[in-house]
Amino acid sequence: MVQSALTSLALGYRPLWNAARKLVGVQLFMHEDGGEQPDVPHFLRMLQEMWSPSAPQLILSPEQRHLLVLLLEHMPQSPCLLLEVRGEWLADSALYTLVQRAQSRGVRLVWRGALDQLPDADSARWFSTSMLHLGPQDAVELMQLSPQAPVPAHLALLDGQMYEGLHSRAIMHRCLDQHRAAAIVGWPSEDVQHKLRGERALAPSHDHVMRLLKAVDADESLDTFEQILSEDPMLAYRFLVFTNSASLALRSGVDSLRMGFVMLGYGNLKQWLAGQLTQASADKDLQPIRAATVMRAELTERLLDPGVSQELRSEVYLCGLFSRLDELLDEPLSQTLQRLPLSERILEAAVNEDGPYAPSLLLAKALERDEGAVVRELCERFGIDMEHVNRTLLRSIVDWPSEKLKL
Repeated sequence: MVQSALTSLALGYRPLWNAARKLVGVQLFMHEDGGEQPDVPHFLRMLQEMWSPSAPQLILSPEQRHLLVLLLEHMPQSPCLLLEVRGEWLADSALYTLVQRAQSRGVRLVWRGALDQLPDADSARWFSTSMLHLGPQDAVELMQLSPQAPVPAHLALLDGQMYEGLHSRAIMHRCLDQHRAAAIVGWPSEDVQHKLRGERALAPSHDHVMRLLKAVDADESLDTFEQILSEDPMLAYRFLVFTNSASLALRSGVDSLRMGFVMLGYGNLKQWLAGQLTQASADKDLQPIRAATVMRAELTERLLDPGVSQELRSEVYLCGLFSRLDELLDEPLSQTLQRLPLSERILEAAVNEDGPYAPSLLLAKALERDEGAVVRELCERFGIDMEHVNRTLLRSIVDWPSEKLKL
């Protein structure tokens, strides 16, 4: 029996970033539940119908060989879809034949595997591009090279390909800036944050401070102020710390961005932003970290019951936006959030994984990884429909601003 793909599949995602550190695509992990066969043709039609020209391109990444077979059989030629094929699976002659047939129909295929196990010339011609990863020893050797040093032949990176699993900022720079990588799949966030910590780099984004200053000068709406501020977790956090500081002596605690604007007033807001501008960071390597945090916040909000009021939805968004502050500030999240008079519901979810916002936040985090079993377990634990989670993820991806993936 064929079952709805949005019920029988557990999805996850990983962003793709280009040399400008802009989102260009999304790798969509696809897990079967091991039960009834998913309706793959309907799933593919649904993706094509809901996608827009401005949405990121999708690389479908099946986690089971059987699912790859179904996708190869039914995948259409599409400007928005690519299909990943794992290199080790090509030893199956039947699968190899399906790959050839899919490519002849115009399906764009992505070979995924290790840099030192590239396909032969006959196999490589079926693929539009590759998603490559380095072995641990190769990564260590590359990290030990100076940026200007020639790369040994056995470590030669291929130009114009996609690279995944990079845990080093230096290797990421080498791939993007020297070898014109089409995209970095994921981002070496931990190494970027570690290398930049203590250098003002975790200060707010210079671009966001300038945008907010211009919006204030142009007398834009509070909705515009809130939108800009909520796209930068560090700027939003600093704003709430400032509005709750003893120096302002406000009569009550400020627990939302909108309330902060109302209580602060335009004059104080402009003065505070001018001070932030002198400390702001323009390091482009931080942009994917900020953007990924916003993606988590948006998913956390959208996964909530649609009947919840806008005020509570903003609170849930803030819960997702601040859930990464421990990584950005290198201190326990409980310590960071205690500085603010936030709703107890935010603290329960972000710190204790409990309370009414916990299901949304835990699912938003799980969707960031290739862990379909965890997503399914969370849905079962909290009584959340898998179709709702998958549809929410896909609709969110469609709305994420992106540039084109150049292959």
